[in-house]
Amino acid sequence: MTAMASGKTSATNAELVARLERLPITRRLTLIRVVIGSATFFDAYTVLAIAFAVPQLVTAWNLSPAEVGLILSAGYAGQLVGALFFGHLAEKIGRMPTLLITIVLFVSMDIACLFAWGAWSMIMFRFLQGIGTGGEVPVASAYINEFVGARRRGRFFLLYEVIFPVGLMFAGLAGFFLVPAFGWRAMFIVGLVPAVLTIPLRRLMPESPRWLASVGRVQDANTVVTRLEDEAIRAGHALAQPVLRPVDPKATARSDWRELFRGVYRKRTFMIWGLWISVYVVNNGLITWLPTLYKEVFKAPLQTSLAYGWITSAAGVAASIACALLIDRVGRKRWYTVAFLAATVPLGLLAGLGQLSTTQVVIFASIAYAILQTISFSLYLYSAELYPTRLRAIGTGFGSAWLRAGSSLGPLLVAWIVADYGISWVFAAFAAVAVIGGLITAFFAIETKGRVLEELSP
Repeated sequence: MTAMASGKTSATNAELVARLERLPITRRLTLIRVVIGSATFFDAYTVLAIAFAVPQLVTAWNLSPAEVGLILSAGYAGQLVGALFFGHLAEKIGRMPTLLITIVLFVSMDIACLFAWGAWSMIMFRFLQGIGTGGEVPVASAYINEFVGARRRGRFFLLYEVIFPVGLMFAGLAGFFLVPAFGWRAMFIVGLVPAVLTIPLRRLMPESPRWLASVGRVQDANTVVTRLEDEAIRAGHALAQPVLRPVDPKATARSDWRELFRGVYRKRTFMIWGLWISVYVVNNGLITWLPTLYKEVFKAPLQTSLAYGWITSAAGVAASIACALLIDRVGRKRWYTVAFLAATVPLGLLAGLGQLSTTQVVIFASIAYAILQTISFSLYLYSAELYPTRLRAIGTGFGSAWLRAGSSLGPLLVAWIVADYGISWVFAAFAAVAVIGGLITAFFAIETKGRVLEELSP
């Protein structure tokens, strides 16, 4: 590309960015959030459905603790593969085609789980299902971020992302009512029908204008932005004059995943990896194992164990909503630092109380989970803010791959510690991991609130 052509493309891209930044939250943007959120809701439901099926599967299939750990971890291992592969694919073929592929994959494997006949078949189906789930969420996060201006981005995006913990809570509610009455397969049937309905809805969604511009499809990007502007005007919004900001010519360059480990992005990449793995080792270790711990360690009845698991999920939803409403005011770095360190208090209490009761675990584990859930559900926002359009999906995918690694490690860590050392040491280990996450944030994180994506990442 000649210098003149490069300069012209950059100027055009700057105009598109300026027009996007001034847009209000219109009905079309709200529809985008609802449609993408509906798929994310059932992604979340599918992730946790297995946790509420396992207590019954332990008896039905005579599962060992190691097999339980592998079943719970298999989906997260698949998500690691999906996050890496589909993040790269989304930079090549676009956000919307990639999202359609991922949802078809995880829905088809939801059907397959209904026909699982033992531990290893379930492990295989959950792994393949995880590939689809792991690809959907980071690509959807990049897509949503690319439509909204800096001043509204945190709140708008997190009110979409809060649907993920709501999906987790819904899984707990479904497990409480359905598993005792209809068996473990009911969990997968509920997750199937609404997810199938989202496939045709995806066909109605526009491609990301920022991605279109980044690959040289400026006319297509202009068409999408013009449609959004026309809808805003018809709705009675007065659009401000676009404020042009310089956009680095690299914004329209071809992506290269190795750039994640160069220049300013190297520090950001390793920092966000540390946050992903720290928070998910703890939170997914807690939320996936708690129903089984209540039943197997504390000898609670099945329905009581499932109800306690739902309480923890509900606490996470309440905390996530508070975070969505406040994080644009508080800032990402400050919120994450305080949350990581605050979570060590209830985890430390559980580690030091000695002979634990079920009530103590329900209360303090729910508090710790709720605090850390404000980080885990909002890291997709933060990850997408750290990278330019040409790297956003793949950078978020690489980062969230460590989410999957942490989510795989958490249940296995619980299985090993409970078997060899006892439940108190599980909470001690989780407290130590939370401290590490807090230190990484305090020393290496950057603040992104209120800043335009193109200014954050050249």
